[in-house]
Amino acid sequence: MKFTYKHTLYASYLGYITQAIINNLAPLLFLIFQKEFNISLESIGILISLNFGIQIVTDLLSAKFVDKIGYRASIVGAHILCTLGLMSMGILPYLFANAYVGLVIAIVINGVGGGLIEVLISPIVQSLPGDEKASAMSLLHSFYCWGQVLVILLTTIYFNVVGTNKWLYIPILWSIIPLFNMFLFLKVPLLTLVEDADKIPFRKFFTAKRFLLFITLMICAGASEQAMSQWASLFAESGLRVSKTMGNLLGPCAFAILMGASRVFYGIKGSKINMKKALGFSSVLCVLSYLLAVFSPIPLLSLLGCALCGLSVGIMWPGVFSLCTKYYPKGGTAMFAILALAGDVGCSAGPGLVGFVSNGVEKATITFSSNWFQSTSITEIGLKTGLLVAIVFPIIMLISIIVLRKNSTRIN
Repeated sequence: MKFTYKHTLYASYLGYITQAIINNLAPLLFLIFQKEFNISLESIGILISLNFGIQIVTDLLSAKFVDKIGYRASIVGAHILCTLGLMSMGILPYLFANAYVGLVIAIVINGVGGGLIEVLISPIVQSLPGDEKASAMSLLHSFYCWGQVLVILLTTIYFNVVGTNKWLYIPILWSIIPLFNMFLFLKVPLLTLVEDADKIPFRKFFTAKRFLLFITLMICAGASEQAMSQWASLFAESGLRVSKTMGNLLGPCAFAILMGASRVFYGIKGSKINMKKALGFSSVLCVLSYLLAVFSPIPLLSLLGCALCGLSVGIMWPGVFSLCTKYYPKGGTAMFAILALAGDVGCSAGPGLVGFVSNGVEKATITFSSNWFQSTSITEIGLKTGLLVAIVFPIIMLISIIVLRKNSTRIN
């Protein structure tokens, strides 16, 4: 069989589905971890931060070594790590006296693999022949959303058919996708994004004040997205007191569907959209979505807020990527690695902040234990407060977009 650039694009789509599995499977298991292994909310928050923290380190290091060892070796190695990490998630907790240690090891392996995928897939697609790069990038990132939907739906179906007591098989089953994609990336043709002689020097990015705005935008994009995405399932199930099935479907699943829909829309209409205005509008909608989720007295409206948040953050990540390539068309792999690093800082900071604040509020609530709290879930109070604090990220993003609109100079 002769592989073409279309197969490269298909492999890239599967790469982002793999990334979605790495980032979104564990949150569906948080309540199981909490009950079966007696793990606190704070420790679960550490798992989230660890995943993205490892991806941050990987992003930073890969900016130096990916171009030296080549795209193929790097992307194949990334999928091998993701396969091993997912298998470890189901096996290692039962091999260690402290199950949390096994989960940490699995998260670390997944984090390295996921970090490499995040750095590599965007420049691989950006290097492919064809116009409308911004639209292609947004469509590519939509597969992260569809991967998230698949993870939520199929995992929820599995739990309903097989039961949560056999949860350990689900990460092993999901490891089949990165294993298959590893073999695909061994065969598909790959191109280099920018020749070495034309690349912008790595240090120049950090001396450009405007590029610092893009770093800020990526941090806020990652934080705005993952602060809601990572906690939506637990928020719906424990905070809003709906079943696990309904919580998964109406919380993170609806979030992912609307996020994917907005990316597909941009993928189709990308060339006609003013990205700066779109990112500003998305920031405002994100703020309103968080406020609806936190302050609505009706659980269904709170879940609607979670879903609308997915719509609002949909174009943030790919939009910042595309906007940055217009300012820095010769940024190369290093630019994508730095942007991915900044995004992962946000992906770690957002849900980590929610977990930290939620845990602190829970302890304070238990300490006061007034009559007002008797009719209100302590978890609900904690998570809503944590999500309210996370509203700072879309606000900062809005301010950064306003500043960026004053300068539209392109750097070659």
